[in-house]
Amino acid sequence: MLRLTWVQPEDLLGHELRQAAQDGREPSAIAARWRAAGGAEAPARAGASPGPTTRYLRLLAEDLLDELADLPSRLAEQEPTDLARIRALCPNWPTAQATSPPRPAVLHAAWLGRAVGCLLGKPVEKITLDGIRQLARATGNWPLTSYFTARGVPAELLTAHPWNRRSAPTSLAENIDGMPEDDDLNYPLLNLLLLQRHGKDFTTADVAKLWLDELPAGRTFTAERIAYRNLLSGLEPPRTARHRNPFREWIGALIRADVHGWTHPGDPGAAAAQAHRDATLTHTANGVYAAMFTAAVIADAATGTHDIHTCLRTGLTVVPPASRLAKAIQHALQLARKHRDFDAVADELHTTHGRTHHWVHAIPNTALIVAALTHADGDFSGSICRAVSGGWDTDSNGATVGSVAGLLAGTPAALPDRWTTPLKNRLATSVGDFNGIGFDTLARLTHQETARP
Repeated sequence: MLRLTWVQPEDLLGHELRQAAQDGREPSAIAARWRAAGGAEAPARAGASPGPTTRYLRLLAEDLLDELADLPSRLAEQEPTDLARIRALCPNWPTAQATSPPRPAVLHAAWLGRAVGCLLGKPVEKITLDGIRQLARATGNWPLTSYFTARGVPAELLTAHPWNRRSAPTSLAENIDGMPEDDDLNYPLLNLLLLQRHGKDFTTADVAKLWLDELPAGRTFTAERIAYRNLLSGLEPPRTARHRNPFREWIGALIRADVHGWTHPGDPGAAAAQAHRDATLTHTANGVYAAMFTAAVIADAATGTHDIHTCLRTGLTVVPPASRLAKAIQHALQLARKHRDFDAVADELHTTHGRTHHWVHAIPNTALIVAALTHADGDFSGSICRAVSGGWDTDSNGATVGSVAGLLAGTPAALPDRWTTPLKNRLATSVGDFNGIGFDTLARLTHQETARP
């Protein structure tokens, strides 16, 4: 039986009830109606419940999703999605500084860093924080210093905490043979195509058209899958991000932000604005801010003149200061400065966000990204290992942290061979004509777009 993930109305409703409470609406009456009718909670970690529901519950879920969308939000004024209103709330919006485009070698390190961090996190995606720690300790790899391996892991431990089903065959140390396909690499490829075809003045509609042309629907997840479905139903941006989309503040827009930062060195404001045009196809409010923050951090790092702490401060200047994301980032910075042991940082982040947020939500994952980079002082290996060891969306967090830390490293030679050699300078993908492409070639192509006005 085919159970397509991230689109079943009866599953979306549970996620929307949680999202509504987070973004300042009062969903308790609708939640009571759903429970009284026999509706279930959303799946905790999977993308779909194991079996179909009744026709009545499916129709009820669709009606309740629309009712939830009509509820007023007490956070609407301090967490807008419109770019002009976001900028009006950011008193220290960054100005551009004159700088040369980063050398291809710098972008090569960024691409490699993104792939390495993603690959490190792939086998433990969806595994709990405690499970990650147990699996790593079982092979003497804690604190993390290398890729995960199944060699030496007791069978009973793998039964309790199985590797990610899709990723283990290609991302455990003994199985790596080049960089396998992953959405965390597909989206940078799509955005490279976007700039090649439309330049830096692309519109959100251009993003939508490119996806329909080049992105297989089965390679989308969460908010991206909902927006894709909405496009096929005839909806247009930005409604594609809002209509029956409980994932609109999850991590999907953040993982698409790197190219926007790479191609705007020294201009974090423009990078954030470009990320906004991309993000609003699928996301709203804090989901958009997470992409803007990441793009601004990367644009600052791409100058080669700022340390990680300066870059993170710059990123905060494009996030509304009263937003939930800004508060989560500030808290993460405090924790990273307070604790010498990163396990204590991760524990406190999970205590703060774990009960209220899904493991793919942008707010806790951005906080973890910030904490990892801060605690490791931007060091490449230290940053990616902390990001992945902190749990939640491990491959996405590892990818973003690896991109930033790779930029700061400045050259592929600065990234340890144990990380980069298994990639064999080869990336698998179903996007465009990129399958099998080398990271050095991607760096050259990205450099061309960076230098283009």
